[in-house]
Amino acid sequence: MKSSIGRLGLVVLTASFCLISAAHAGSKEKTVKVGGAEMYPSKDIVENAVNSKDHTTLVAAVKAADLVKTLKSDGPFTVLAPTNAAFAKLPAGTVESLLKPEAKPTLSKILTYHVLAGKFDSKDLLKLVKDGGGKAVVKTVAGNELTLSQKDSVLVITDEKGGSAHVSIADVHQKNGVIHVIDAVLLLK
Repeated sequence: MKSSIGRLGLVVLTASFCLISAAHAGSKEKTVKVGGAEMYPSKDIVENAVNSKDHTTLVAAVKAADLVKTLKSDGPFTVLAPTNAAFAKLPAGTVESLLKPEAKPTLSKILTYHVLAGKFDSKDLLKLVKDGGGKAVVKTVAGNELTLSQKDSVLVITDEKGGSAHVSIADVHQKNGVIHVIDAVLLLK
């Protein structure tokens, strides 16, 4: 009798595992790989960004600026996410200085300059450029402007200082917005 109950329990457990596995396999999300990690549309911006080995500097900056709670909120946000290599292009010592507690207001302003309120995928942004005759000006969460244009098939973002960044990975969808990976840090006047 005990072995029958044991076998029944094993059958029920196996059947449950198979059902759970089948349900999970059937709901496979369409992901984009960034920094060696899959970015899941069911996760928020922070939950995904912390897994990208190419965005450790950005994640450290978001934490230092105390913006984690904001980027975990409902949003939606469009984040122009500079890579570690983009931060490395800044003058020596810049990143270290910005991560200090006394630089928090400046760091926060720079980071929010990389965020648009709303969810804008690459088609939306390129439509703005087309509708603007080749250029579009967008307002950031920081309250400053960025200029969008297109070179060949690449979206180009020009900051207030005249520097530009190129979108290297577009349309990384998140539960609370979208990320576009960029190759330079956008700077304010």
